[in-house]
Amino acid sequence: MERAIKVVILSVIFTVSQITCQEAILHISNGGTEREYCIVHNHSWTPLATSLDDAKQYPLVTMTSTVLCNASEITPDVVKGKALVVMRGDCDFSQKALNAQNLGATTLLIASNKSLITPSANDSEYSKVQIPLALMRYRDFLEAQQVFGKEMQVRLYAPPHSKIDPSIAVILLISIVTVVLGGYWSGACERDRLNSCAPGGGGGESKAESGELSLYSPLKVVIFVAFMCGMLVLMYFFYNVLVYVIIAIFCLASASALFSCFDAVMDKIGCGTLSFSVRNCNISVRSLILAAVCITIAVIWGVYRNEERWIWILQDLLGIAFCLNFMKTISLSNFKICVILLSLLLVYDVFFVFITPFFTKNGVSIMVQVALGPDASGEKTQSNMVEVPAEPQAPSEKLPVVMRVPRFSAWAQNLCGMQFSILGYGDIIVPGLLVAYCSRFDVWINSSKKIYFVSCCIAYLLGMILTFAVMLLSGMGQPALLYLVPFTLITSAVVAGCRGEIKQFWSGTTYRVLDSSREPLLPGVLPSKPDLSPLSLLPFYSVAYCSAFSSLTSFFLSLFFFDILTLDFHGQCDSNTILENLSLDRSVCGINWPLDVAS
Repeated sequence: MERAIKVVILSVIFTVSQITCQEAILHISNGGTEREYCIVHNHSWTPLATSLDDAKQYPLVTMTSTVLCNASEITPDVVKGKALVVMRGDCDFSQKALNAQNLGATTLLIASNKSLITPSANDSEYSKVQIPLALMRYRDFLEAQQVFGKEMQVRLYAPPHSKIDPSIAVILLISIVTVVLGGYWSGACERDRLNSCAPGGGGGESKAESGELSLYSPLKVVIFVAFMCGMLVLMYFFYNVLVYVIIAIFCLASASALFSCFDAVMDKIGCGTLSFSVRNCNISVRSLILAAVCITIAVIWGVYRNEERWIWILQDLLGIAFCLNFMKTISLSNFKICVILLSLLLVYDVFFVFITPFFTKNGVSIMVQVALGPDASGEKTQSNMVEVPAEPQAPSEKLPVVMRVPRFSAWAQNLCGMQFSILGYGDIIVPGLLVAYCSRFDVWINSSKKIYFVSCCIAYLLGMILTFAVMLLSGMGQPALLYLVPFTLITSAVVAGCRGEIKQFWSGTTYRVLDSSREPLLPGVLPSKPDLSPLSLLPFYSVAYCSAFSSLTSFFLSLFFFDILTLDFHGQCDSNTILENLSLDRSVCGINWPLDVAS
């Protein structure tokens, strides 16, 4: 009984979620060959069948030499009981449809050299027309003539498009897997670092030496957020130039990130490294092969980035690697920094998505304009007129800062132009930084059940589910951070409060500043009387800054520009900045010595 009720409920939800779209499909065959083409219709006219099996088949009569504004131009016997194709122009759609109907045609196709728009007429005209009417590209008709010749059988149908598309589940899977893996990787690196610094552990490398950055200065986080706002405005006004800079940086950063991920997997599975020497320089064969593979993938994406049919797979692969490497490399030092960072990004997100449309000329938010490019427009709803280009358009460059998955159920829409569900990197990275902090905190307190990490991951999953639910119910794209930030922050704070560890969770890392008497979370790590004289600290300052400047220049530039992070399921995008603190820290065997001790 319960199973039957669940099936009924799911069936009702699926039925209610069906949308009647203006895009439809023209199926052409000649017995042995079949092709399908994009057409645009208006369901206010005679509706089309919803499936190919239900659609009636008619022979097609070619009359592209006429526009059918005068019925006397065509002999009725030629088109009676058949589908008719004529050219667009000179008179309105309703007049063409009535002339075709009076001649005895069963279907009217209008070939167009202009952009396909939803055919419309006065409300009184709709009831007069009893035959299907649709627009098709003239170039598609010429292609069909070359493939099929004059013997063409046509069927028109408009499969309903469901709001609940399988691509949503794929996006959800990508986001939660990336956040979990990134958090786990960050915690594992912290555990390895502490183990290597323990007595008999062999020393180990510091965070600065391993290329990791730690954010611990609230003031600089605030300054950097303001700086990123300025960068977003610059992108709005100089998009056509800066977009190519970002594409180039993304290729470099994502290839490097993909190499780090593959190399970590190889180490995990115990893959050996074969090396050889060239002029006293040891070169790893595994590293060479991985570098070649990663660079090749990034180059292929860069060359074919505007090929919509399949390139999204490579973009998602590179994006996942970028997010994982970001979460592993950038660490938040305490929960206070987490609260400041996520709260500022939430305000940033809401302002640039919901407030800026009141100030722009076209009513499109700055975030959407930058994320989708100069051709961005308002969100399309059921009642809006669609417009499909009649000729192939030069692809417009878009920022590579989103996960993209095609909408699998939107078959008719994909024929006219690929439709994607997209999730911005920021909706993964920003909450992921908090998840990574929780994972490292579990290491610091030696939590075997990883209570903070698991709780924050579950909160992220629930926040994403709520985001999708609100999006489906409202029919509008949602700023994911509006739901993810409260879910993850509140959950982490509640767990810490219930365990009586809120003070340690708020204070975070093991370093102590000069004017603080706070004890470290890991007793025995700090020396009892560390030498903090300027002379003794000079090597820490020099090595940290020089190492950071030399090894992280390209990575810093990528963070500098990657401030557009979007979520879009219905043409509406929201975005968030990726933040990086301008200062680095030097950690020595578990001691994070702050470079800017005055702060």
